[in-house]
Amino acid sequence: MKPSRLTEFLAQMEPNSVAVFAGAHEVRRNQDTDFEFRQDTDFYYLTRLNEPDCVAVLAPNHPEHKYVLFVRPRKREEEIWTGLRAGVEGAVRDFGADAAYDIAELDRLLPKYLQNVHTLYYRFGYNVQFDQKVFGTIKHIRERVRGGVYAPTTIIDPITIVHEMRLRKSEEDLNSLRRAAAISAEGHVAAMKHCKPGMYEYELEAVVEYVFRKNGATGVGYPSIVGAGFNSTILHYNTNQCQISDGDVVLIDAGAEYNLFSGDITRTFPANGKFTKAQQAIYEVVLNANKSVIQMVKPGESFMKLHEHSIDVVTQGLIDIGLLTGSVKDNVASKAYEKFFMHKTGHWLGMDVHDVGRYKLDDDWRKLEPGMVFTVEPGVYIAAGAEHVPEEFFNIGVRIEDDVVVTETGVEVLTSGVPKEPGEIEAIMKDSAKVAF
Repeated sequence: MKPSRLTEFLAQMEPNSVAVFAGAHEVRRNQDTDFEFRQDTDFYYLTRLNEPDCVAVLAPNHPEHKYVLFVRPRKREEEIWTGLRAGVEGAVRDFGADAAYDIAELDRLLPKYLQNVHTLYYRFGYNVQFDQKVFGTIKHIRERVRGGVYAPTTIIDPITIVHEMRLRKSEEDLNSLRRAAAISAEGHVAAMKHCKPGMYEYELEAVVEYVFRKNGATGVGYPSIVGAGFNSTILHYNTNQCQISDGDVVLIDAGAEYNLFSGDITRTFPANGKFTKAQQAIYEVVLNANKSVIQMVKPGESFMKLHEHSIDVVTQGLIDIGLLTGSVKDNVASKAYEKFFMHKTGHWLGMDVHDVGRYKLDDDWRKLEPGMVFTVEPGVYIAAGAEHVPEEFFNIGVRIEDDVVVTETGVEVLTSGVPKEPGEIEAIMKDSAKVAF
């Protein structure tokens, strides 16, 4: 039985067309060791096949083979080392292919599926090595024109279909995201409970990722960020090597991956369990923006308006505590806020942590629809030495990030399992002695 998503994709293809999707390769790490394999997410979304060096051919007008898979064959001498494969038989039996072949047959058989079709769906420029194979196949077909065959004359990027499908999550997708978010939340709570001055950032990273795996995550959705003190002000810091000092804030941006869907949570807390006055002042600015934006989420709302509102709230907060002067309007117009808040308020979330899908349609920012999932993550970052900033605000980086789903009536917050109110965080950290591994 074909995966339902593949059937949906087939139904949207042009008449007399073929689509070709290449799965991911294994990537050499060093000498004779590979990086952990992760399937191309478009390929997996459509096929559910999580093996390297696979190719899917979708041919809705083919009389017999509307869905063809090329896969690595089963070989006992290789499976001993790397595990069992679906093989040709499993590709048909378990993954719904109408036909399946050894990947070594691709060069010989691909021309048979691409000849005499007007339109080819293929993503050129994404996999340069495979691009050459597709170009070569088209060239081979053109050379046989006197034999009564012709090659595709129109090429369409399949993301025009598949990325729109991925942007609107099914209930199955949402259940995977809910689980990823719940596991992610447990990891963040454990970090709050476990944190003590004198620890190293990598120790907290280990706590977070241990809890992820303990609760069924396949790993992390992206490299975990654990930044204390000055490192909390570096947006994508993930070295995680420094010692945590008394008086630091600790920023953790980490998400568990479950069923190839990723959670994405950021929380910021005081290393010693108690916010200073300056830390809490910055924290409240970011928290107000986070909560205010989430309240706006509903079908029909502009994605960009969420960010614009976040800028207004953060700017007003920075004016209130004296880090900016003048009106909100003037500070927004001059982008003075970017000294402290220099990134967007959120991004799509799904099988990729920065998930696929256009943010603008033609010249208009996209309106939210039920089933869309994204992050809400305002932040304020003040490194030591920032001009015209009192010293008590130095080395305070605060980001508060939640994962939300647009529902028919408003919003579902997937990450409510980890607290963000200052009092709740301090209460949790007070119970740190109860953590056991």
